[in-house]
Amino acid sequence: MSAEAARAAELLTQLSNPARLRAFAELVRRGKEGSSLAEMAFHLDISKPEAGEALGRLAGLGLADGSGDGYYRAKPEVLREAAQALVATLPLAPLLKEYPQLKSFFAHGRLTSLPPTLSDRYQQIAELLARFLAIEGVLTEDEVNRRLAAVTDDVAAVRRMLVETGWMERDRAGTSYGAGRVYVA
Repeated sequence: MSAEAARAAELLTQLSNPARLRAFAELVRRGKEGSSLAEMAFHLDISKPEAGEALGRLAGLGLADGSGDGYYRAKPEVLREAAQALVATLPLAPLLKEYPQLKSFFAHGRLTSLPPTLSDRYQQIAELLARFLAIEGVLTEDEVNRRLAAVTDDVAAVRRMLVETGWMERDRAGTSYGAGRVYVA
């Protein structure tokens, strides 16, 4: 597991505690005003020690900070940064940087929708995914499906798109695939 994944996992694990999650949500809701320990205990209907433990953990994780005035304030950007760092480790991240015009078709490193079949974006997504697959030699349909499943839920539609656009060739039986066009940088 990468350091980014471990950090994101730790944040989410700590936020799985109901008191911490509710405390974090309350701090986010309060914005720059923040909340004192007593106010947090009152709003969450928990004891002061429980509120103190929750706020202390949030501060220890960097999800909140306490100032000298006794108030805690949320730092939601820490979650955002952890999510962005995690997304940067996904298989398509390096290639997506080269295709910024395609970002709207992806979420969290996965293809979520396809543009109309005759559009330039359709061709560009096919090119991007062909580069991701980096087909050398002949692959079985199962191997193509496994590779595509890492970046999309609709494996059949993407496999069909790659064949339609010429980036991948299929044998007559439809069981083996090879590279079609060659990407030229």
